[in-house]
Amino acid sequence: MLDSLDTSALMKLSNVLRILAIGALLSSVTARSGFADVVETKNGARLVGKVLSVDGVSVSLSTDYAGTIKIKQGEVVSVSTEEPLNVRLASGTVLKGTVTGSGGGGAIAIAGPDGSINTTVDKIAATWAPGGTDPALLALARNWAYEAAVDVTGKTGNSEQLGTAFSFRATLEGIHDKLQFYTAYDRQVTAGTKSSDQLKAGVDYQANFSEKKLWYVRDEAGFDRVKLIEFSNIAAFGVGYHVIKRPVQTLDLRIGLSHRFESYQRDPKTHEKADSLNSAGLDFGLEHHYQFANAALVNRLAIVPAFENFSNFVLTHESFLELPMANPDWKLRIGVANDYNSKPPKNHERLDTTYFTRLVLGWK
Repeated sequence: MLDSLDTSALMKLSNVLRILAIGALLSSVTARSGFADVVETKNGARLVGKVLSVDGVSVSLSTDYAGTIKIKQGEVVSVSTEEPLNVRLASGTVLKGTVTGSGGGGAIAIAGPDGSINTTVDKIAATWAPGGTDPALLALARNWAYEAAVDVTGKTGNSEQLGTAFSFRATLEGIHDKLQFYTAYDRQVTAGTKSSDQLKAGVDYQANFSEKKLWYVRDEAGFDRVKLIEFSNIAAFGVGYHVIKRPVQTLDLRIGLSHRFESYQRDPKTHEKADSLNSAGLDFGLEHHYQFANAALVNRLAIVPAFENFSNFVLTHESFLELPMANPDWKLRIGVANDYNSKPPKNHERLDTTYFTRLVLGWK
């Protein structure tokens, strides 16, 4: 009988412990959910999650049930956060503290160690985590980006062919200006005869003085031993216009004044040497970028006619399609480049066209 009573008591004690454990678990879950950030909207929706940012346009909320979602800020009537945020109001006031919804009409209170303030959701211009940087300052920051491209082609058998090309570009870009340094070298040898041997290097800077307008200055130097150009240099400055300026597509046009200098080598066959060119001129440029979902299309065009003789001009063009590879830092670039000189030395072609497939490594 005692054994029976002991067994009954143990069963009751086990049930009590089980109930207490379940209660503790529910209390823990309830406590955690009670401390979650809350966003309430005009239509009565109450969204629970983690407020990532408020940027004056939308409220970004990370949730377990729908990932990260964005709610139009104009539709939000209340925001409450568990942890403090840096909050910048439209007036420029910055305060660090927790945000608490205090009723309808978008009223909120921001309370922190430096005091508290009552305002409304629509007055919030930006928020960021403690220890972070104001998004407005991040937008003004300029960042370097680099890319290096290389291709090597060869052929043996009935004919011998070897081609190498290399290019490098460094870009420092912000929302108001862009600085680029670039260089490219191309050499092609077929059956022991050079069909291409040229180098160019340049610097290009442009700055916006309004939303659509810009000014620029550039300088490019190099040589082309196949066309007997010993040294060439084009310096130019002028103004430009952002015809298209969208996240997925940009189109810039430029027009300016230039100075073009070219000196020539003696032709090894005729021993003749073309006269050097040293003339002011015009400078026309076009650059177009289009970003597809998984590719990018780039077109560049520059035309530089000389005042000394407008029929004496150089034209450079490059168009390519860039495709991503398995490693996001590497891309495959397929395109065509044209180099046209309207007044080449005797017995030389005006136009050189290069078709290329290149591996491109980009990093920041």
